[in-house]
Formats: sequence, C-alpha cells, structure tokens
Amino acid sequence: MIIKRLVTSIKARVRNKLFPKTELEILRDRGLKHGRNFNFFNSHIDYGHCWLVEIGNDVTITNSTILAHDASTKLHFGKAKIGKVKIGDRVFIGYNSVVLCNVAIGDDVIVAAGSIVTKNIPDNSIVAGNPARIIGKTSDYLDKHRENLKVKPVYDTYWPNKTQEQIEIIRKELDNDFGYDE
Repeated sequence: MIIKRLVTSIKARVRNKLFPKTELEILRDRGLKHGRNFNFFNSHIDYGHCWLVEIGNDVTITNSTILAHDASTKLHFGKAKIGKVKIGDRVFIGYNSVVLCNVAIGDDVIVAAGSIVTKNIPDNSIVAGNPARIIGKTSDYLDKHRENLKVKPVYDTYWPNKTQEQIEIIRKELDNDFGYDE
C-alpha cells in the first residue's frame, strides 16, 4: 500500500513537471468558479479561499487582487474573517485594484484602476477610489465612448504588430487628445 502511494505520488510529480498547470487551472482545482470568457492578467485570487470566489461571464481582471479572507482578526482571536466574493457578468477590474472579502459586484461594472472595493457594487456602476465609490453609470460611460469612436482617432493594428512608422503617427496624432486602439 505504501509503495502504491509512493508510485502514484512520483507519477503526479513527473506529470506536473512535464505538463505544469497554469495558475488558473490550479485555482479551478481548488474550487474557483468562473464563467466563459474570463480574462485573468497578472492578478492574484486568494489561493487559500478561492472556493469562496465566483466570477461571471465576460470578466477581465488586470494586475489586481481578489481576497476571500481578512486575517486582521487572526492575532487577536486565532481566526481569520472569511466571506464570499461574487463578481457578476461583463465586469472590468482595472489595474492594481483590490476586492475584499464578503463583497458582491453586480453586472456591467467597471472598477477603475487602483480602487479598493470594500462594499457591494450595484449593476451598471463605475467605481473608483479607496474605498471605491460610485462615480457614474456604465451605460452613460459606454454611450459617451460610442460617440467618441465616431470622431476620435481609431487605430486597428494590434500593439505588437505596429510598425515604427505607425507608432510615430499615433504619437503625433495624440499630442493633445486621446484615441482608441485595438
């Protein structure tokens, strides 16, 4: 019995060395639930409590942290606070944001870069700040940019494929304004 377990363990280690799992695969194995079209870039989801995190469809998280625990009580009580984190559909969480435990983020939400989400965020909201506060409606924001796309410069070449000439043109065109890129 011991030899069988040892062989199984060795096989698993060899398999993991030859075919290592991505961080997202490991989180899924540990209980993370997420929908389709989940984009997870250089971010951290609470490894020890990822089974308390549920992420909807069409979600992008960039260089951010999702926490389902708060260890601030551990020193005093020997226990950490834990709580579910639910992120709805069509949510964008901007660079360097933190979502704390026991928080629900609704559908069609934009979390601005650097925000700290400490409370529930309703549908169709844009939030920013520390702590994150509602600063507008997602629908208004998208309407404004839909109109801007008609009059502002739009560049269709994906960034790694831009030529030096295209880069120089874009630099000049954006001297005093903004545009949109692929």
